[in-house]
Amino acid sequence: MHNIRPLPQYLVGRFHGWRATSYSENSAWYRRLATDGQRPRAMVISCCDSRVHVTSIFGADSGEFFIHRNIANLVPPYAPDGLQHGTSAAVEYAVTALKVAHLIVVGHTSCGGVAGCHAMCSGRAPELEEKTSFVGRWMDVLRPGYDRVKDLPEDQQVAALEREAVLVSIENLMTFPFVKQAVESGQMSIHGLVHDISEGTLVQAVEGGRNWVEV
Repeated sequence: MHNIRPLPQYLVGRFHGWRATSYSENSAWYRRLATDGQRPRAMVISCCDSRVHVTSIFGADSGEFFIHRNIANLVPPYAPDGLQHGTSAAVEYAVTALKVAHLIVVGHTSCGGVAGCHAMCSGRAPELEEKTSFVGRWMDVLRPGYDRVKDLPEDQQVAALEREAVLVSIENLMTFPFVKQAVESGQMSIHGLVHDISEGTLVQAVEGGRNWVEV
């Protein structure tokens, strides 16, 4: 493993600053988390995009959120095929082991993954159609959403598809038997949000996703 290098110094400095302030001032809480384990109230599925910072948006502390991030905050359909499914594994653990009370899908504006999906589905990104494209095959999850927005005026399609990324994920979540059971029994609720990076706002899906209102 000769390609492993020491951490960049700017990150080392930030770590020592955190250790001397946030950790030092809350060390009893961190030790309790280590001893008692995590009991997050919510799972958040959000995009890998570095501009999406859900712990800052909600003012969350360590131990509050079980967070899974992937390209375009997507959840694939339930597929118990014996293969490796990172997002599905995270959902399974959150719902069946941690028993979170809320499952929140957070999309965002200016999403590169969604824009790539739109370009691919409209025939403008042949490189994403290649079987070797990990991004393209992942964005296939969102094709049903593209089908629902493709007849809108072209300048509205990408923004609509960003919301579809949330709605398609929620629809797919309900194909997981343990998610469906938790929701229908009232043990867990599902929420869909879109964060506007420029304006700092959040809108939430209501009425089954037919409408969106500001939080």
